[in-house]
Amino acid sequence: MATKSSNGEQQTSSKPPPLPSPLRSSKYFQANTRILVTGGAGFIDSHLVDKLMENEKDEVIVVDNYFTGSKDNLRKWIDHPRFELIRHDITLPLFVEVDKIYHLACPASPIFYKYNPVKTIKTNVIGTLNMLGLAKRVGARILLTSTSEVYGDPLTHPQPETYWGNVNPIGVRSCYDEGNRVAETLMYDYHRQHGIEIRIARIFNTYGPRMNIDDGRVVSNFIAEALRGEPLTVQKPGSQTRTAFVMSRTWLTALFVSWRGRTLVRLISGTQVNLQ
Repeated sequence: MATKSSNGEQQTSSKPPPLPSPLRSSKYFQANTRILVTGGAGFIDSHLVDKLMENEKDEVIVVDNYFTGSKDNLRKWIDHPRFELIRHDITLPLFVEVDKIYHLACPASPIFYKYNPVKTIKTNVIGTLNMLGLAKRVGARILLTSTSEVYGDPLTHPQPETYWGNVNPIGVRSCYDEGNRVAETLMYDYHRQHGIEIRIARIFNTYGPRMNIDDGRVVSNFIAEALRGEPLTVQKPGSQTRTAFVMSRTWLTALFVSWRGRTLVRLISGTQVNLQ
C-alpha cells in the first residue's frame, strides 16, 4: 500500500520485522541480549561498550579493523566472559548471531577519511549493506550513528531533521558526507522493503577522553595548540559555528533513548558558538 507524505515523497508501508532467534521466545532458557558494536575500539564507540558492559544481561561483540580505533580503549574488557573482540573489516561479510547492532564503524576525522576516501565510502556503503543483511538474517534491530555532515554546508542553522542539506557530491569531503547519506538511505530502504527495525542518530561535534589529539577537528586542534603554546588556528572566514558537547553518561543515555523514540534523531545540545 502506497501513501503520499506532506513533502510529496512516495511512502510504502513497511513489512513486519523479521523474527529473531527462537531462543528469544524460549520458555525455559533466558538468554542474554547479544549486542554487536561495529568500530567498537574507537573514541565514541568504546565509551558505548563501557556502558553496555554495565548490564549483566548484555553480551557484547566488538568488531574493528583498527584503522582509527585502538585496542587500548577496550583493554579492561579483554578476557571478560561477556565480551568478545574480533579484528574484522565490515566491508567483508560477517556471520554472527546477535539481537542488536550498533553500527558506528566509519572514520570520522577529516585526516583519516581524506587519507583513504575510497575506503571511507566503502565502509559507509558496503559496510552498512553487510550490517543490514546481517540484521535481516537474524532479526536484529540496528542503530546507525550518522553525522551532522549529511547536511553538508548547511544554509539553515541549526538544522532540523527535516532539512535535506546542501552537499557537494564531488568535493574532498564527499566520501564522508555522501557516504553517510547513502548509509541512511539504505537503512530506510531496508526498513520499508524488509521490515528491519532501524534507528539513525546523527552525531554532531563530540569530544572527550580517548579522542585522538591529532584528530583534526576544531576542539582537538585548539587543545593540541594550547598544550604546545601555539596560537589557536581559526580557518577563514572565521564566521563558522560549531555545536560541541563532551562525551558523558548523559550523551550515552541520549543514544540509548534513541532506540525508544523516532526513527531519526539528532544528538545535539547547547548553543552554537562562533569560532571568532
